Amino acid sequence: MSTGNLDFEQFRVFLEKACGILLGENKQYLVSSRLNKLMEQQGIKSLGELVQRIQTQPRSGLREQVVDAMTTNETLWFRDTYPFEVLKNKVIPEFIRANPGQRLRMWSAACSSGQEPYSISMAIDEFERSNLGQLKMGAQIVATDLSGTMLTNCKAGEYDSLAIARGLSQERLQRYFETKGPGRWAVKPAIRSRVEFRSFNLLDSYASLGKFDVVFCRNVLIYFSAQVKKDILLRIHSTLKPGGYLFLGASEALNGLPDHYQMVQCSPGIIYQAK
Repeated sequence: MSTGNLDFEQFRVFLEKACGILLGENKQYLVSSRLNKLMEQQGIKSLGELVQRIQTQPRSGLREQVVDAMTTNETLWFRDTYPFEVLKNKVIPEFIRANPGQRLRMWSAACSSGQEPYSISMAIDEFERSNLGQLKMGAQIVATDLSGTMLTNCKAGEYDSLAIARGLSQERLQRYFETKGPGRWAVKPAIRSRVEFRSFNLLDSYASLGKFDVVFCRNVLIYFSAQVKKDILLRIHSTLKPGGYLFLGASEALNGLPDHYQMVQCSPGIIYQAK
């Protein structure tokens, strides 16, 4: 596959317009590894030809396939551990005190292959086991991703031994999964039933999402330009109820929006509270 500079630049512009992802100038290898197979199948020789085909055949499904391939990321169960402990030990108890008798509503943005929303659902179950009857109306988790392929996999809730090995303890595997066959497990219905998966582009309108008490948007913003990142953070703020919490990735920081968010030091970790 040819990745000439001009072709690569065209592709970078296309990808940022399509889903906000800003590719570094040195990412040709990443594009090649993600798109080689698709381009071979379609008989496309260069990135320039790929962009042209997407523009001239908008209904072919090629645009969606390319975005799918470029936005699919590996992820872990209970990634970084602390967000799920903070959720159980701080955020949920605070929510119950401030909103007795209400249902906790959460958003897992860019949920990839489903490990994050299912980890959140397991954390909620662990809280309920230790605090019987306190979260009276339960919880709803809206999990969104751009990738149709990922969402199909998420809804099935089935994982192979490689995926299971990435961050899941033996105790949680036994409690929250059922065996589906050699080397395959499925998330139990009680954990799946809390999660509603939806197709969603972070560049689109947020109006249909409603309001949330907690938003997880972790390890996503690193792919966007500073301006797009700021815009997304402002729009996430519009979905958070006053006093609601935003969880970012361990290496991500929220700078420059003091009128909207207040940093809250947890130990360990940092979360952000909507003003």
